Amino acid sequence: MNVVKLPPEAQTEPRQPMKPEVNPIEAPETIVKPPEQDERHPMARIRNYFLTGLVVTGPAAITFYLTWSFITWMDALVRPFIPAVYLPETYLNFYIPGYGIIIAFVTLTFLGFLTANLVGRTLLDFGEGLLNRLPFIRPIYNTSKQIFETLFSKSGSSFRKVALVEFPAPGMWSLVFLSQPPSADIRTRLPEEDNVSAFMPCTPNPTTGFFFYVPRSKIVELDITVESAMTLIMSAGMVQPGDQQKKLAALAAQAQAAQMAQAGRASATAVK
Repeated sequence: MNVVKLPPEAQTEPRQPMKPEVNPIEAPETIVKPPEQDERHPMARIRNYFLTGLVVTGPAAITFYLTWSFITWMDALVRPFIPAVYLPETYLNFYIPGYGIIIAFVTLTFLGFLTANLVGRTLLDFGEGLLNRLPFIRPIYNTSKQIFETLFSKSGSSFRKVALVEFPAPGMWSLVFLSQPPSADIRTRLPEEDNVSAFMPCTPNPTTGFFFYVPRSKIVELDITVESAMTLIMSAGMVQPGDQQKKLAALAAQAQAAQMAQAGRASATAVK
């Protein structure tokens, strides 16, 4: 077998298959998006902005609605007793809200001034004597009077303390509001000497609940306000004391961070 040797200049490396040329205009463009340019991020920023705005405006809107409802209710209650001559719309072409509240405030203040005098006190005692002679009206009036005197008394201590009591089973605790201590008749008939009056409201309607006497040694007093405890009860534990400002600050921080990130990306794009 004869082997033919080629000269060195004729020896070449094996040719590699040629790759077809691709027109860059017709080539499919493959873009890999970085994580910060994900399509979900704009929606996340919009959600954060929306939640921040809702947290800021929601309480204000509810407060305005309840205040406006109370003003219109007072106007509808008081205005029928005011002569048309003294109504502002008699001389103006528009309705002025809050006129009924002003009239009610002036009337109640004037009644309080009369009650502080001898003549007004005599008339008040005469009116109470008439109400006490009515069998069905007397318990309602006396109960309402005692409640109002307790709530608006300067020396009263009703519902100024919040405590925990072990209820409804061992190891389970419920919030209670501490009110006045029991009277002498009740205190002498209770098993233990140091007892307190406790009211345990229900969730989410705190106007209903259970009232009972409990030994002071069986409760744990809390260092929170009645308003915070009422919010905790009405929200069924979803709003803890001190959570409102923390949540608002967290949402505001998220929105600010998203805005700063968007501004950074915009400046980087402008530099390029």
